[in-house]
Amino acid sequence: MPIEDKDILFASLLGGYRSVGAVQRSRLVQNELAKRVLPPIPFLPLKNKVFIEDSESLYAQDFTFDNFWRQQDVIPESQQFFPLSFSFTESGQKWMFPYEPMINISSGNNIVKRNVAKQGDKLIGTIKERWSRKDFEISVTGVLIGSLLKGSVEDCFPKAQLEKLFEFLIYSKEIYIYSHPLEILGITKVVVEDYSFPFTKGENVQAYDLKLTSDYSYNLLIQEDF
Repeated sequence: MPIEDKDILFASLLGGYRSVGAVQRSRLVQNELAKRVLPPIPFLPLKNKVFIEDSESLYAQDFTFDNFWRQQDVIPESQQFFPLSFSFTESGQKWMFPYEPMINISSGNNIVKRNVAKQGDKLIGTIKERWSRKDFEISVTGVLIGSLLKGSVEDCFPKAQLEKLFEFLIYSKEIYIYSHPLEILGITKVVVEDYSFPFTKGENVQAYDLKLTSDYSYNLLIQEDF
């Protein structure tokens, strides 16, 4: 990776040219995280605008508090690899997670096994009588991030995002879910089993961990022809 001017600046702040490698590694880690869960937060908040008002004025810099600490509110859907959305109804309005979360999916089979008494040498193990498929267990882990890094709770904490997410988590029915990996597996509806909001470092950051279970529509009434 080529050395950029800002890497040299950060290295001087950290104490020497040898710190350039550490700065570059930090930038690589940040870039990979930005592709998945976290928004692109600069290593140091040095994105200040430099401009010239006219030929007689001196250089002026924009050091306002909002511009110094402000971050992107939401990552657009086009910039997320696997965006995730919830909806209360099949044709209702979708709410997209503002930052792409990590999604883990697991399932399996329910197998009824029978042990055969006095089994001979040619009969090994158990008899598998029947089996059925288990539900898909889906875990969603991510963060909600306010637009300001520092300030009051009203300005920094992602209150509106958390309130909207909480509406889905306490909904007493199944919710519709939209994400490309889930669509491939035929998962369109889920129910919320567990959720937690662990302590998160940062005034404008709140992590979440959701445990979801797939849900399908069944017709339990069988019509008989007489």
